[in-house]
Amino acid sequence: MSKLTVTNHNRNITGLTYIYPVISRRAGGLSIGINFNPNNACNWRCIYCQVPNLKLGTAPEIELDLLAKELRLFLDDVLHGDFYERMEVPTEQRVIKDIAIAGNGEPTSLANFDVAVQLLGDIATESGIFPKSHFVLITNGSLIHRATVQMGLKILNGFGGEVWFKMDSGTTEGRALINHSAQTNDAVLKNLTLASQCCLTKIQICLVDYKQGGFSKNEEEGFLTFLTQIRIATNIQNVTIYTLARPSQQPEAVDLRPMPLEIMENFAQEIRFLDYEVTVTP
Repeated sequence: MSKLTVTNHNRNITGLTYIYPVISRRAGGLSIGINFNPNNACNWRCIYCQVPNLKLGTAPEIELDLLAKELRLFLDDVLHGDFYERMEVPTEQRVIKDIAIAGNGEPTSLANFDVAVQLLGDIATESGIFPKSHFVLITNGSLIHRATVQMGLKILNGFGGEVWFKMDSGTTEGRALINHSAQTNDAVLKNLTLASQCCLTKIQICLVDYKQGGFSKNEEEGFLTFLTQIRIATNIQNVTIYTLARPSQQPEAVDLRPMPLEIMENFAQEIRFLDYEVTVTP
């Protein structure tokens, strides 16, 4: 079995369908990943995505009994077994930081998303994981308008959870290039507002250097203008900026490089001037 590191996010490392462990650089310890998209289907195609054989689509019907069984089994292994030793996890990272709904596609495309969130929260509470650990949804935010998704976010909020809302560009053109998404800023702002009304919401921005283009002035200005609008329209206060840590599995991979730390730090300072709390993860 492979050593678990911040650069090894192998979804199959435990042999489970819906559960996978991650040593998360953003969380700072063990993140228990929940994969609602074992079919590698997503409604976006981000050029930095590490999922191989990614396809356009939605999450398949979930086996709730199997999800519950796997989560209980995995939590028991972590809490009472030799999981950390087998995975060679450093002592300082042997703590469950969160349960993160993320996976191999857009998790909110699951038809009964709200039911699955409730199940995860109940099991984590019964196991004593919550409220000490966080409950996180990592989403591109494109399906927040759905009633089942909003209900799921309210359930997430009931467990003290939070939404990490992907926003990799402040322009429609940049979103089309980086995410292969046709969403406009108006649509993003509407869904951000809905998300923030249902649950604590944070913005996460992945900056990548594509075709040696760096971080263009147009993109920076687009971000700052849009973030100003968001700050006025919502109660969102937190932004995380990060870059590539693992190789992309998309055709654009050969033209991708991590964004230099200095550029991310300078951008973070500009965002702080807009009254946001900003974290940078190289």
